[in-house]
Amino acid sequence: MPSAPPGRILYEGCPLCDCRQARSLGRFDCTGYPTYKAGLPPQIHWLRCEDCGHVYTDGYFNEAALELLLRDTHPGQEPGAQVEWNRTLWARLVAKVADLKPAGRWMDVGFGNGALLFAAEEWGYSTLGLDLRPGTVESLRALGFEARCQALGEVDEPGGFDVLSLCDTLEHMPFPGAELPHARRLLKADGLLVLSMPNLDCMAWRQLDAQGANPYWIELEHYHNFSRRRLYTLLEEHGFRPLSYGVSERYRLSMEVIAGKAVP
Repeated sequence: MPSAPPGRILYEGCPLCDCRQARSLGRFDCTGYPTYKAGLPPQIHWLRCEDCGHVYTDGYFNEAALELLLRDTHPGQEPGAQVEWNRTLWARLVAKVADLKPAGRWMDVGFGNGALLFAAEEWGYSTLGLDLRPGTVESLRALGFEARCQALGEVDEPGGFDVLSLCDTLEHMPFPGAELPHARRLLKADGLLVLSMPNLDCMAWRQLDAQGANPYWIELEHYHNFSRRRLYTLLEEHGFRPLSYGVSERYRLSMEVIAGKAVP
């Protein structure tokens, strides 16, 4: 049987709450996105769940589409890119984590250019990076860092980590609620979960929407746009307790959240 052509697997309902009722927020042309390739769907259709209010695409990429998409990497996401600049950008967040958990083992999921791991090492953490791009994994290893070409759910080290970061990663995952239990299982009892992603519930987002200049409606690799409130609810549903909130210095309109494991 021939494999399916590149495309999206449509969600049957909201990927967070399963509600089957959603309102269309529009279809957006993504052919100008840097990693877009002929054969991928040319538009992204965004929906808002009528029950929980979550904003998500109408589907997630199938294997053929992912294979096309993962062939290339953004130049700024190559391990070692702009090391000095990125060191400064990550320093505040790593220092904030270190105030709560000053040492231990730190795993970064979807490590991109590796800059978060470089900063974590500088603060004294031992590090591990996960990424689905084989070339990116090899590049990080060449820089002397431990890296694996694995998905989060494939890591079998229960309680093996003091810090687990999903920075600019959770919005790339088709079913975020299915990933958070893996994160919780891998963290020690006093471990920390670190997240960053765009926040659709801020004035800057609304202003860019009004100007027709919001870049996240054509972000090809994203399946979700979270509000702070919806993210906090999701974390609490899966056994985490938000501890701090901040504004990212790396990406436009983005938030940073640190959470701990809630006591059962």
